[in-house]
This record gives sequence, structure tokens and C-alpha cells, in this order.
Amino acid sequence: MSERNGSAEKPDLAVLREEIKQTRAELGETVQALAAKADVKARARDQVEQTRQRVLTQAAEFTGRVREAAVRAKEPAADVQTRVRTDPAPALLVAAGLAALVGIILIVRGRR
Repeated sequence: MSERNGSAEKPDLAVLREEIKQTRAELGETVQALAAKADVKARARDQVEQTRQRVLTQAAEFTGRVREAAVRAKEPAADVQTRVRTDPAPALLVAAGLAALVGIILIVRGRR
């Protein structure tokens, strides 16, 4: 009977040892996960890095938009400058406006 009991206990003992080994591995993973959550400095560093990356991405996008807007704004300004240089009408209008202003000032002074 001792052989029977000895051989019958060995598989049960092997199964138990395998279950213990698996439980230890699972427990080790759980402890590591809890330690990671409890590591406030590491979590803060991760959060800072994520925020940094997000800000850098947004800054790059914003810079691109500003550059595009500057190019678009520059094009019409160049068109206006070209029109002013080629069309003497605005210069004539400014001169006429100044002459009218001087005339009004002289009339008002003459009445006093």
C-alpha cells in the first residue's frame, strides 16, 4: 500500500507545485502593477512627458497655421502695393484731400 499512496501523492504534489508556481507568477505581476501605480514620481514623469509631447504637437500645428496665414496675408499686400505703384489715382486722391484740407483751414482762419 505504501507504493500506491506514494505514487498517488506524487501527481497531486506535482499539480500542487505547478499551481503554486503559477499563483506566484500571477502574484508577482499583480505586485508589479501595484508598485507601478504607487510610484507617484514615475507616474508624474509619464504625465509630464505626455503633456510635453501634446504641447509640442500643438505648437507645431499652430506654427504651421501661422505660417500659412502669413503667406496668405502677404500675397494681398503685395497686390495692393503693386496697384498703388501702377495706378496714380490713389496718389492724386491723397493730394486732392490735402489741398481740400488746406483750403478749409485757410477759409476758417480768414473768417476770424
